[in-house]
Amino acid sequence: MTTAVRSRGAAMSAWGAVVATVFMLVAMSAAPAAVDNLAAKQQAVEAMVKRVQEKFKQDGLAATIEAVNDKSTAEFHDKDLYAFIYEDGVCLANGARPALVGKNLISLKDQDGKYLIQDMLAIANGPGRGWLTYKWPSPVTNKIEDWGAYIEKMGIYFIGVGYDR
Repeated sequence: MTTAVRSRGAAMSAWGAVVATVFMLVAMSAAPAAVDNLAAKQQAVEAMVKRVQEKFKQDGLAATIEAVNDKSTAEFHDKDLYAFIYEDGVCLANGARPALVGKNLISLKDQDGKYLIQDMLAIANGPGRGWLTYKWPSPVTNKIEDWGAYIEKMGIYFIGVGYDR
């Protein structure tokens, strides 16, 4: 092998190392941004749950259900975030899927076989608040995606806010 061929090979290897390093640095810098975005989204989710609770305390159940179901009520609908209210397994309000309102969904499973409402009830009736991840159709794209929800007990009901993970 000639010296020129060896030098070209060494240069190609060095160039490959530079490219790999750049890709690694870009990936590492994107990871904290994704974590920050998720943390910001989860703060927005918790804030929306608090707004539902405040509405319930001020105006009662009927007005809260009406507001959550009304997509023009911005305080309970924000891009992919939406609120929902259940009593036991019955959906009383759902800001993204009004067709679910009035239905007993206690046996509803996601794409992975997870019993969503049962798991939400377990959170509400256990610690009283908590996070859950599951597969759900996006209200924006209608495609099955990774979703999360924050659940809190509210009297005999539980409320939650779903968000795209």
